[in-house]
Amino acid sequence: MKSRLALLVALLGLVAFVGVGSGAGATQPATQCAPAAKYPAATTPVAFWSTEARCAIVPPGPAGVFGTENFGNNFPGEAAVDMGIVHVAIYDAALAVEGGYEPFLPTAAAPTGTSADAAIATAAHDTLIGLQPALLNSSQQAIVDDDYAAYMLAIPDGTAKTNGITVGQQVAAAVVAWRTNDGRDCSTTLTDLNPPPGVLGSLVPGVWQPAPGKVLGLCLPGMRPLALQSASQFRPDPPNALTSQEYAEDFNQVEQLGAADSTTRAPEQTQQALFWTDHDIRMFNDGLLHLAAARGLDLVQTARMLAMAHVAGGDAMIGCFDAKFHYWFWRPYVAIPQADTDGNPDTVADPNWTPLRTTPNFPEYPSAHACHTAAVVGALDAFFGTDKVSLTLDSRVTGTTEVYDRLQDVVKDVDVARVLAGFHFRNSDLQGSNLGRKVANYVVQNYFQPTG
Repeated sequence: MKSRLALLVALLGLVAFVGVGSGAGATQPATQCAPAAKYPAATTPVAFWSTEARCAIVPPGPAGVFGTENFGNNFPGEAAVDMGIVHVAIYDAALAVEGGYEPFLPTAAAPTGTSADAAIATAAHDTLIGLQPALLNSSQQAIVDDDYAAYMLAIPDGTAKTNGITVGQQVAAAVVAWRTNDGRDCSTTLTDLNPPPGVLGSLVPGVWQPAPGKVLGLCLPGMRPLALQSASQFRPDPPNALTSQEYAEDFNQVEQLGAADSTTRAPEQTQQALFWTDHDIRMFNDGLLHLAAARGLDLVQTARMLAMAHVAGGDAMIGCFDAKFHYWFWRPYVAIPQADTDGNPDTVADPNWTPLRTTPNFPEYPSAHACHTAAVVGALDAFFGTDKVSLTLDSRVTGTTEVYDRLQDVVKDVDVARVLAGFHFRNSDLQGSNLGRKVANYVVQNYFQPTG
């Protein structure tokens, strides 16, 4: 067990995490894929197990490469929901020991002196394992088991540790029971979603057609939300009519700026587009941990911030894909070559048009990246009580780092980037961001409140 963990550490260049939570030993072992060295070492069990969860849910691709839009089982939609679930467990375990806020699920208070390290580690580990078979494969489960065993060895034996394990087990059991039969492990096919004519047959103007390969996000419309009352609770109005001036303006914008061979997209805009083709769940979680360290957030504050952001992000993805597979709107890479069928005199077909990067294989409207980003940002805005929060994000696609001085600047950047990549019409990004904001507002108004 130790040799496999050591090999992972050597291969992935992991950095050690220093544990100073209650009951921790002097030095905690390294998690399977710690944030890059430029991030501060995690100094709480929350940060350690948040990273462990992210690594299990969004592992690196071949040779550690991120950036492909074909994420398979680690597609950002489902990954966002999984991250929300695990961070509910981390949050509830932290509150059971420390108190101060309402738990997400009914949770008994821990005995005085309970080890927060043991409680959080056990809750996160048992939730990750308990969410099988939809979440981890056997190799990923073995890594999580190894990391948990090594982590627990660093916590001194005694009543505090024993109580922490018991609390963590209780929290995880409640979380796993809550998500039983929630639709994550579905076998839904495209035909199960009752697609309109044109999806699987001859082209119908305005109707999305799948590209060859796996269609992503098919489970999300039928998934039970984490906090929302229903997946369709904040479903946006339909996309702009093909014959409208608004559609023509969006069409012409993405045709010019989003083309692979665009002569109007500036080099810095190309980098902006590519920056956001990294896996956004990985980008945001690393950025949130960096933010927690920079702000000096304590154990409960870090757990609350992460849970708010990931629950909102997960539900935004569920709501977004409910809308996507309700409206079935076509992508620019089909709309632009077929513009002579849309009935709009202000659009002109270009049969050779291709986007900057390969388009994700699911319907266009609204933008999933915009939905998720606005939800995470909305949760952060509520947590800090201000938009003036510096957030640092990095992309392994471009190898660059961006520092945003205002949270809403992140949303604006994403809205533009998806047009620059050739993935979306502008209206789809704006409506996706609006959906994400509504989801975040609902989550923070109904959950994560101070006790009393």
